[in-house]
Amino acid sequence: MATVTAQLKNLRQSPRKVRLVVGVVKGKGVLKALQQLEFIIRRPAQPISKLIRSAIANAENNFNMVASNLYIKEFYVDEGVKLKRFQPKAMGAVGEIQKKTSHIHLVLAEKVPGLKGDKSTRSDKKTKEDHNHEDHNHDHDHETTEQSKMKIDNKPEIKTELGKKIAEPKKGLRKIFQRKSI
Repeated sequence: MATVTAQLKNLRQSPRKVRLVVGVVKGKGVLKALQQLEFIIRRPAQPISKLIRSAIANAENNFNMVASNLYIKEFYVDEGVKLKRFQPKAMGAVGEIQKKTSHIHLVLAEKVPGLKGDKSTRSDKKTKEDHNHEDHNHDHDHETTEQSKMKIDNKPEIKTELGKKIAEPKKGLRKIFQRKSI
């Protein structure tokens, strides 16, 4: 079974805080993990998602793997170098402050072994899509202009439950806290 590794060294965040975010996505599929990281409001979420994207790119480009077939096999955080700073304390004493760093290690593996992506390059795909898109565009332009004219002319009417018609609200007046939907 092929695996892909990626690592991030000397992240200026403490390992304890980074482990909280890593624990949420460990063992999940990479696409699902990226979706979850978007909604996590902790600071390590952004570098971790960037590391996962980097590992996916390595898998796709170097090993010809498919992103939807990958999952997080191992994901762990080690302690990095501690930067030592000093702060004055009472009666002339000095207090040490440790600014901790983290080393993050990621290993991706395949769910279904041996599933490979297309061997054609991305530039070939883009040119094929562009040619197909241009052919369909010419026929579509005439239809879309007619549809847009009809939408402008026929404004939708808003109806209540009783069937009475209500005029649309004016653009200048808008309720900020609208309790009920109209």
